[in-house]
Amino acid sequence: MFPYPLLTISLLGMWVLLNGVTIGQVLLGSIVAVCSTWALAALRPEKPKLRKWYLLPKLFGLVMLDIIRSNISASVVILRGRTRGHRSAFINVPLELKDPTALAVLAVIVTGTPGSAWLEYDSRNSSVLLHVLDLVDEDEWRDLLKNRYETLLLEIFS
Repeated sequence: MFPYPLLTISLLGMWVLLNGVTIGQVLLGSIVAVCSTWALAALRPEKPKLRKWYLLPKLFGLVMLDIIRSNISASVVILRGRTRGHRSAFINVPLELKDPTALAVLAVIVTGTPGSAWLEYDSRNSSVLLHVLDLVDEDEWRDLLKNRYETLLLEIFS
């Protein structure tokens, strides 16, 4: 009946502490607590299905290496300015990933890497819009995202 009984009791207790102990407040607090925990249960994501969990250290190592390299590159752009042929741009990258957890991991990787930001995911086209601070070649970025991260995430989560 209650997906999270301890949370329901805690919410009811907080409601009564904040609003006073009356029959009406206890009833209203009970309704709010039960509805809140049902809403929270509806938002609960699926448990991730890691097929090849042993590839996680490899992914972690690649991400750490890329973050270090991107920190250096972003620092150079900030301190020295852009060289000829480099510009900031938005690029659209088509993805094969469908798993919500894998997409979330990819979003964290892209946004956590200095010089790039995950802006929008289009589920109809299965593509992501990225902003890149120092873009030289769009195809190089697409290749990086698809071959370096997406293939590994597909192996881990599919």
